[in-house]
Amino acid sequence: MIKLRILLITGCLALISGSVFAQPCTTLGQTPTTAFPVCGSTTFHQSTVPLCSTNDIFVPGCTGDGANYANKNPFFYKFTCYVSGTLGFVITPLAVDEDYDWQLYDITGRNPNDIFTDRSLIVTGNWSGSYGTTGASSTGVNFIQCASAPPDNKPRFAQMPNLIAGHEYLLMISHWTDTQSGYDLAFGGGTAVITDPKVPHMDKVVPDCNGQTLTLYLNKRFRCPTLTASGSEFSLSPAVTTVNSASTSSCGVGFDFDTLIINLAAPLSSGTYDLVINNGSDANTLLDLCGTPIAAGERISFSYIVPSPIVADSVGKPGCAPDSVRVYYPKKIKCSSITASGSDFSVTGPTAVTVAGATGNCANDLTDYIVVRFAAPIYTKGTYTLRIQPGIDGSPVFDLCGQPILPQSLPFTTADTVNASFSFNNAMGCQRDTLTFFHNGAHDVNYWNWTFNNGSPVFSQTHTIIFPASSTNDIQLIVSNGVCGDTASSVVVLDNEVKASFEMDSFICPEDKLSVDNTSTGAIDAWRWNFDILGTSTLEDPPPFQFPTINREAYYTVKLVAYNYTLNCTDSTKHTLTVLDHCYIGVPTAFTPNGDGLNDTFWPHNALKADDLIFKVYNRWGQLVFQSKTWRDRWDGKVNGVLQDTGVYVWMLSYTHKDTRQPVFQKGTVTLIR
Repeated sequence: MIKLRILLITGCLALISGSVFAQPCTTLGQTPTTAFPVCGSTTFHQSTVPLCSTNDIFVPGCTGDGANYANKNPFFYKFTCYVSGTLGFVITPLAVDEDYDWQLYDITGRNPNDIFTDRSLIVTGNWSGSYGTTGASSTGVNFIQCASAPPDNKPRFAQMPNLIAGHEYLLMISHWTDTQSGYDLAFGGGTAVITDPKVPHMDKVVPDCNGQTLTLYLNKRFRCPTLTASGSEFSLSPAVTTVNSASTSSCGVGFDFDTLIINLAAPLSSGTYDLVINNGSDANTLLDLCGTPIAAGERISFSYIVPSPIVADSVGKPGCAPDSVRVYYPKKIKCSSITASGSDFSVTGPTAVTVAGATGNCANDLTDYIVVRFAAPIYTKGTYTLRIQPGIDGSPVFDLCGQPILPQSLPFTTADTVNASFSFNNAMGCQRDTLTFFHNGAHDVNYWNWTFNNGSPVFSQTHTIIFPASSTNDIQLIVSNGVCGDTASSVVVLDNEVKASFEMDSFICPEDKLSVDNTSTGAIDAWRWNFDILGTSTLEDPPPFQFPTINREAYYTVKLVAYNYTLNCTDSTKHTLTVLDHCYIGVPTAFTPNGDGLNDTFWPHNALKADDLIFKVYNRWGQLVFQSKTWRDRWDGKVNGVLQDTGVYVWMLSYTHKDTRQPVFQKGTVTLIR
């Protein structure tokens, strides 16, 4: 084998180490699964070797040598070891300058194609590039010779490997050069027995139900060329009919077979027969892989009974709202005998059903069942009757034996469709509601699956659960009667919790009225407002009102109580109001941030009506030490937490007056005193 292919490219030598697969291997014998069967000292003559290559080959001990090991132009041979020992064989090229390589695999219990992926299957081999014979002999080397150039004269024979009884082996022979000279392969010289000792016999005959086809099973595999297409090897006793042909599907994809089909000239009558084998037109019976024939005159008995017409087994259990049913039979049915319109069938029952068609699950014109389709689904519970009768063509359905299906009536039962719609009662409370959910169980519902807010499922027909009186809840119910099912979902919104709330200003000027905004929620029957010294109101939204002017800052409490007399529920809330002594915006001239709680901060007083307020304070060097956009923020005399020096500071105040919408700008000084 010359594995080191050299290309001259612009004066440089390049070693080609990657495999290029020319074309797939399609000839019988050129793939592991179509290998030639071997028996004993068989000699194989291959006059030509078709060119092909599909897979890289691993060769132990040759990794990294730069050679391309592949199943190039191969043939495969398979054999079984019956007595342990050594294996010898010789590959003889038909031309003197030819290179053949080989590798042996143990494929016991394996897919033959595993040789391309499982390195553990390798037994031995030889990939020498030297011309001449190669193989396994007693004088061969005890290693796998790697690829070489012909002048190197590397060993062409490997030591005979030891075979194990009961194991199956695969020999690959690779023709490295792309020529058509061929080779001879001869087995011999070893001590292992690869000759099958089993005496060839006919095993059993199985007549087809039509009485015109026999399936013959053999006790081992036989050579394909020894079977004549006319079946001239076979005859019947008594000779009630003759053999027309014999065939096997195995010979289209391989070289041997163990089962064949015998076609008779006429159907058999009921009785017992012998199938007899004699020498056919090719002067032999059937030859096994070792060339041993079945003894001429061997016969095997079988019985045949003409089948009777059959009836259907049953109608398959329909699902929910069925638009078809399946009809099952004890034998396969001929699809070509089924009337497509479904006229071989009719249905009667609690509701009108129209058959719209019929078909089978067909393969090779045979089906295990017939699907009878309806024009519309059946939604009603009840027992229906399927009637089987000849169709509009006047012909019934036939089984695979050619027997008609007898008229009959078969019952089938349907279930009602179901509805998962549910209802609930609500026993409302002040803060929590108790809800009881119901399903009516109509149409034989016997399964319930409730889910409340994605919680754990509940499997009862009714269920009581407590939800917050103010909440949104997702409810789902799945129901079934064992055949039909349905799902219903609903969002239950609860808003009966009495929750008192209102909004108002926290500060007002003495001349302004207070407005309250009632934001209470829930099922409220009545309201009661308490305006401190001003009294009460039962209006839901009382009008604005004014507190008395007392020329000083005053504080009041406004309270709201919300009622639900039906549920006996109440809730209340309150806010504190500051009525300023005046709303004249004034800025002090001094403050004393010494922590005594008196005049510790500096800000524009009573700026309640200052919109878009900006208040800034600067030190004597013009540096900004404080800034605010709300009049409630106050300067504590610090910058970044550091106390500022005693002295005079400049302030600037700008705003828009809330009532007049006039812009105002003021500035002045303030003295910080420690």
